[in-house]
Amino acid sequence: MYQGIAASPGIEIGKAFVLKESEIVIRVTSITEDDIPAEIDRLEGALAKSREQLLRVKEKAEKELGPDKAQIFEAHIMVLDDPIFLDEIREKIKSERITADNAVHQVVEKYVGMFENMEDEYLKERAADIKDVGDRILKNILGVPIQSLADLSEDVIVVAKDLTPSDTAQMDKEKVKAFATDMGGRTSHTAIMARSLEIPAVVGLGFLSKEVNDGDTVIIDGNKGIVYVNPDEETLRRYHALRLDYIRYREELKKLRDLPAETRDGARRVELSANIGTPKDVRGALENGAEGIGLYRTEFLYMDRENLPDEEEQFQAYKQVAEAMNPRPVIIRTLDIGGDKKLPSLDMPEELNPFLGWRAIRMCLDRPHILKIQLRAILRASHYGNIKIMYPMISGIDEIRKANAILEEAKNELRQEGVPFDENLEVGIMVEIPSAAVIADILAKEVDFFSIGTNDLIQYTLAVDRMNEKIAHLYEPFHPAVLRLIKNVIDASHKAGKWTGMCGEMAGDPLAAPILLGLGLDEFSMSATSISQVKKVIRSLTYDQAKQIAAKALEMESADEIKKMLHEVLEEKEN
Repeated sequence: MYQGIAASPGIEIGKAFVLKESEIVIRVTSITEDDIPAEIDRLEGALAKSREQLLRVKEKAEKELGPDKAQIFEAHIMVLDDPIFLDEIREKIKSERITADNAVHQVVEKYVGMFENMEDEYLKERAADIKDVGDRILKNILGVPIQSLADLSEDVIVVAKDLTPSDTAQMDKEKVKAFATDMGGRTSHTAIMARSLEIPAVVGLGFLSKEVNDGDTVIIDGNKGIVYVNPDEETLRRYHALRLDYIRYREELKKLRDLPAETRDGARRVELSANIGTPKDVRGALENGAEGIGLYRTEFLYMDRENLPDEEEQFQAYKQVAEAMNPRPVIIRTLDIGGDKKLPSLDMPEELNPFLGWRAIRMCLDRPHILKIQLRAILRASHYGNIKIMYPMISGIDEIRKANAILEEAKNELRQEGVPFDENLEVGIMVEIPSAAVIADILAKEVDFFSIGTNDLIQYTLAVDRMNEKIAHLYEPFHPAVLRLIKNVIDASHKAGKWTGMCGEMAGDPLAAPILLGLGLDEFSMSATSISQVKKVIRSLTYDQAKQIAAKALEMESADEIKKMLHEVLEEKEN
């Protein structure tokens, strides 16, 4: 048995197809000045070939996966066309007298490292996209064949070190029944693609691909993150039964899509929303029954570009989402950048502790022109839908007042220009710093709502870097201290007549749903694919049951004790 990370739910049993890695050997020899034109030519030829290949891959992805999933290849093509990226490679060849492949390798590694060091899970995993483009260029320079999953003769479970976007776009969707990869996390491309295709996947398995052979019988348990290779008969029988049970369970979830997220007794109804990063994500949110967008991450508009997006570009992106979701609410988070998330377009200093540094609202208040441009764009878009504004990384009341002063300036400018916007637009904050959770009663006087960002709140409360493998086990959403902070925030907002949502990973965890419901959380915002599972739990409980579960949890002394109780509750509801 191999334990990895449960990346996409479901159970599948089948024959392994091991995707072998093509070996890329970089030529590290120096070149003469006379060799430079030939190396530049090799680079340009590989870039042109890579572009042609990606256009074909994008076209295939559009036909088989839809335009949303094909957008990733548009991003790959943009990398190939990025003048900063390309000029850096050309300059390395000329100034350092190195081969084209060595120059590509060095520049790609630089950008991959930059993204891998980012705190945001989604941005961190985008390193794989840059590596995918880089590997394609290198293979075309060196004449290494590019493998494909397009011509499979039978149903298989793909086992690989990692799967790139190009691998998954070209694979035969009818034949590939599950993925298992050595690398990756829940937000890696492999995991996202598996969830969109609704096939099981386990990632982060270490060296599985070196220990499995083509044709081996493999069981993928995407619910628990477990893989079995050549299992015994008893395990096979057990998993065949579990697979059928899971298929029935998925069919039940589909029936819930258009039903309200209310308790069994009808005493409490909550809102289930989706987290998105781009306008393209709206389709998935609606397909999964999202009642709104609880977190629109705007930093993706700012990444991978020379210049900051202007007001018009931002307005169009926000307007597109507002119109698509109208009349459902869309909560737009102002720019959460800085510290670990560098912008090429801004001169951002190196910091010893970037997670505790110059980021998000702190950076925006130091650069008010950046915040004002974004706020003007959001205000203009509010005329076309139900938009709310949310400030990230708030630690105290002064930051809210300063941000709101800039918001008032933006409103006054638009009024003078005769530009319409929603005069009653709600303004809230993310509660992700413990200080904000502790003084939630004070902050509630200044805002219309709270949204608890559990990813950072847990990290800061427990002093745990969740990216550090040595202490990752201490990152615990069910820690009593975390639950008490959540309760404090919800209670303070309700006492002030305001509402509280949650947009961290915890909101999409079915195990956490009974407690959060019982604590009085008003809105749960999550990955769109988690909505039905959370809704199923909410609809299985009465409101009194949920409140009793929350009260019991608050009296318990450890996360293990709390989780044991929650597992028992959910198992009882299943039986």
